[in-house]
Amino acid sequence: MTDEPEVLFETRGALGLITLNRPKALNALTLNMCLAIKAQLDCWATDAAVNTVAIRGAGDRAFCAGGDIRALYDSGKAGTSYALDFYRNEYILNAAIKRYPKPYVALIHGIDMGGGVGVSVNGSHRVAGENMVFAMPETGIGLFPDVGGSYFLPRCPGEIGMFVALTGARLKTTDVLYAGIATNFVQIAKWPALLDTLASGVPPDPAIAAIEDRVPDTYLTEHRAALDRIFALDSIAAVLGALEAEHEDWADDAAKTIRSKSPTSLKITFRQIREGRKLAFDDCMKMEYRMVNRVVAGHDFYEGVRAVIVDKDNAPKWQPAELAGVSDADVDAYFAPLGDKELKL
Repeated sequence: MTDEPEVLFETRGALGLITLNRPKALNALTLNMCLAIKAQLDCWATDAAVNTVAIRGAGDRAFCAGGDIRALYDSGKAGTSYALDFYRNEYILNAAIKRYPKPYVALIHGIDMGGGVGVSVNGSHRVAGENMVFAMPETGIGLFPDVGGSYFLPRCPGEIGMFVALTGARLKTTDVLYAGIATNFVQIAKWPALLDTLASGVPPDPAIAAIEDRVPDTYLTEHRAALDRIFALDSIAAVLGALEAEHEDWADDAAKTIRSKSPTSLKITFRQIREGRKLAFDDCMKMEYRMVNRVVAGHDFYEGVRAVIVDKDNAPKWQPAELAGVSDADVDAYFAPLGDKELKL
């Protein structure tokens, strides 16, 4: 017997359909999956019979929970090239999706985090199901919100992107729509009919409009004014001070959460989001590749993964342990050019 393929491709009439097929691993991305998806997208881009591409995740629990972090951890520890090979090809895939010449429809159910965001949010149409849970939790494992986070997070309304980037807050369907991370809400029971309509050649906009649903506003609507005021401040220390001065449960929770993250990750993420607001998408991806090269060569990523995934003691020993220990020069080093190792898109 052979193992199931990690990713499935099929053509249904005018639709090219991608299925992430690692449900037991919450459809976490591997290097081979990134390479395979990019190759198939290239084929469909020039196939006149394919009008639209859609992507979905197998199983009930997740669209895609991110990259296969344990494989990246093992690679870095062993000194192999896999980790940087993965990130380079993942970012190349993200850029291909962002500028794809045909409609790209992500059907997002359950967990959509990290690398899963890269193969969904960068597409033209992001259809959320009723159980979608979005997060960019990277600062909790010594990383930063990559896969285009530099571009799409600063372009969320107000300072929502900075709030999400620093805290790793989990947003459910209503807030994902409010933030613009998803473009539409269609109940999961309607997805087979939507795929059939797309396969018949109907473009995504009318196909989705005919069946999309409405949801009420929730958390972000309630706290938007405070989030915009606080997360627009010019440093993480100022943000923390303002959160604690609110004397509100939500703000206390946010401050406590931020203080638990890698100080280095927090500082580079803060700069990343501010810089990304001014940059074109490809330049954001090149900046992220510079950053991830330094992350892979550093300490906190391995310590974060150890604490959360390997030993699961949830007690990382960050180096430095405090925000004050991370200098401006330390942060600058993450953004320095890579010479002939720069990301080529």
